Amino acid sequence: MSKVTGKSEMIENVEFSPADPSKVAERVRAVADQSIEQSKEIFSKLSSDAETAQTAVKSTFEMARSTGNELLVRTLAALQANAEAGFTHLEALVAVKSPSEFLELQAAFLRKQIENSAEHAKAIQALMLRASEDVSKPIKDAFEKAWEIRKAA
Repeated sequence: MSKVTGKSEMIENVEFSPADPSKVAERVRAVADQSIEQSKEIFSKLSSDAETAQTAVKSTFEMARSTGNELLVRTLAALQANAEAGFTHLEALVAVKSPSEFLELQAAFLRKQIENSAEHAKAIQALMLRASEDVSKPIKDAFEKAWEIRKAA
């Protein structure tokens, strides 16, 4: 280092060693390679997360469709049973001989229909409860997995 004096101030010359162009290029290349690798890792994680989310959504829709079909089948079976019971009851009413027998048949029929309706409602409630758990499970599992991965990172 050398000192150069001027009119009223002193200026210090600082000597810089010339930069080696090959080392600079090497360093730039290393930083670029590192950035590319990080970008690949991030893309890979995003791609994996997207696949997990897609699988969860697909599974959720499949479960919802399956449950909807089961609900439809049960409802149609209940409606068919009600229609058959109604026709059977109508046949029994046609053969009635007295008002007391009519009232007795009618009361028994209504009691049975109420019991059947209650059983059907319980079955539907159980199905819907199971469906809500089954439908939400894939999404819940995907979020829990993603949360654990993010916590670990």
